[in-house]
Amino acid sequence: MKLSLSVLGALIFSFSSLTQAEDAWYLGGTAGHYVLDSERAIEGDFEGSQLGLQLGKYIAEDLAIELGYGSNAGHDDFDIISLASVKWLGDDAANWRPYFMLGLNHYDFKEQSNLSVGHDGNSTQTFAGIGMGGYINDSVQMRADIRGMLGWEDLDKDVGIQFSINHVFGRKSQATAPVAAPAPAPEPAPVIEKAPETRTITIRLNVEFEFNKDVVLAVYGDQLEAIAAAMQVHEDIELVLEGHTDSRGSDAYNDDLSSRRAEAVKRKLSDDYGIAAERISAVGYGESRPIASNDTDEGRARNRRVVGEMSFSEVVSD
Repeated sequence: MKLSLSVLGALIFSFSSLTQAEDAWYLGGTAGHYVLDSERAIEGDFEGSQLGLQLGKYIAEDLAIELGYGSNAGHDDFDIISLASVKWLGDDAANWRPYFMLGLNHYDFKEQSNLSVGHDGNSTQTFAGIGMGGYINDSVQMRADIRGMLGWEDLDKDVGIQFSINHVFGRKSQATAPVAAPAPAPEPAPVIEKAPETRTITIRLNVEFEFNKDVVLAVYGDQLEAIAAAMQVHEDIELVLEGHTDSRGSDAYNDDLSSRRAEAVKRKLSDDYGIAAERISAVGYGESRPIASNDTDEGRARNRRVVGEMSFSEVVSD
């Protein structure tokens, strides 16, 4: 193959420099078909099918770097070498998943007589692609994708499709090994146990707001995390959030603002910490329940708040 040594060397060096973060790698065969930009040819179109090989290395659980080579299998005579990243999307527990590709192609045109002016026998391109792939067993993976390519110098726009089947080495099996049933244990002698000692824990939430705003500030992240952690452990706990304002503004406006503040804290717990929204109630009391004087800036700041409280029992460990 008459690829330029500089491009081939750069691709191989990039692949050989991969991190060893993951053990899995793969080797596979490919079949592709490419339709090249009509401006490349003096007459007709460049169109070709390639058979080839690819070598890939996983650098993370859902990210691989892949080196591929395809040789002409019919129509116009050109070969392809490529270096690409393959990013898998979706749930890694699913058998079939979409993926996204981004990388470089390099063409070598063996017959240059049909190339138009400004197009030489070698062409380097950036390409992106999308596809779908999955495992047919623990070590064999099938993929299919469509790719769009753009030349670096001549801005030729090409498209292609590729099918591949890979043998994956070092992949951790997704199957769960059967667990042998334990041998029956002898009946223990009756033991009289004392009732476990418990203690009641109360967690209070107090989120203050800037004037006329309902944005939850990041400084209250520790309080929200403590509330969420307790609700995740104790699934029977429900939380009531009470929103309040200072005395500035009309009663109707403050009633609405206090409700929006309570809803903002509820949304934060639900979206950021995964607490089910139906376990949280939000109610606004406007300016009707101050805890400090509304005649000073400090007092008004304390009144602009959302509060909540929960109590639960835990067993005291020795």
